[in-house]
Amino acid sequence: MHTFDFLSTTPKNFEKQALTVFQYQAVHCKVYKDFIHLLNIDVKSIQHVNKIPFLPIQFFKSHSIVSNTNPIEEIFLSSGTTGMSQSQHLVADVSLYEKSYLKAFEQFYGDITEYTVLALLPSYLERNGSSLIYMVEDLINKSNNPNSGFYLHNHQELYDKLQEQESKQAKTILIGVSFALLDFIEKFNCNLKHTIVMETGGMKGKRKEMIREELHAELKKGFGVQNIHSEYGMTELLSQAYFNDSQKFNCPPWMKILIRDTEDALSLLPIGKSGGINVIDLANVNSCSFIATQDLGKVYNDGTFDVLGRFDNSDIRGCNLLIQ
Repeated sequence: MHTFDFLSTTPKNFEKQALTVFQYQAVHCKVYKDFIHLLNIDVKSIQHVNKIPFLPIQFFKSHSIVSNTNPIEEIFLSSGTTGMSQSQHLVADVSLYEKSYLKAFEQFYGDITEYTVLALLPSYLERNGSSLIYMVEDLINKSNNPNSGFYLHNHQELYDKLQEQESKQAKTILIGVSFALLDFIEKFNCNLKHTIVMETGGMKGKRKEMIREELHAELKKGFGVQNIHSEYGMTELLSQAYFNDSQKFNCPPWMKILIRDTEDALSLLPIGKSGGINVIDLANVNSCSFIATQDLGKVYNDGTFDVLGRFDNSDIRGCNLLIQ
């Protein structure tokens, strides 16, 4: 499907774009095709986004989800704890991922070259196949800034760098996994005026899970900032949403969240009702763009959404999750 350009998606043409991708993947993604067949759904009868079936995310642990016969360029792996099976995302064209996160960053934060990018992602750095590390490493490189870089457990160096950036009033973004950010503010208190602090969720078994309000309250106090930002992405997707100063998650134009009934996975719920999060990610054209996640959330009238937690019986793993 080389002619499809997800970056040309707008609110007006989203449905048309999504149906085009659905018709393609329903034929070319064998696992998705079989899934639709088992549901006894006639592909030609799907004329509306709300009728598209969503593939349960668990399939990424047991099957190869591909819609393209091209060689696989990159394999992203989820951060399952020892003994858990990992999800794997077989990426046939990694440039689509790069376009997706660069364009989304630009939409929500502006030109990457205006920022110093600091990353505190120890649990991700210590394993292979992280899509988050791939993205952040590229953002660090694209920032073209000698001050950008990764930090592991060297908190003093990170503190010194943050203070240096503040003294220069340099626009800075600190991207960190939740437990590492909490570890940092136990040692250092900051008063950041020129830095965006973005948590990528997940305690990775290092601390007890916290609801977002509690986590963000602690981080705001420790870093001395008005708001904490957050990123909602996962191994199985090529796009992410951002929780920014609006204090709700915002999707780029080629991504959309729908909410399903937790009692009936094929039924969608109206705006404002809580249920399971279904994601449409049109950048994921070579895999599956229609995924039923194990997260719980709700969508608002303006298309923004919130993540409320996870299904009780689901694995705790590395997408942005906060148990309630």
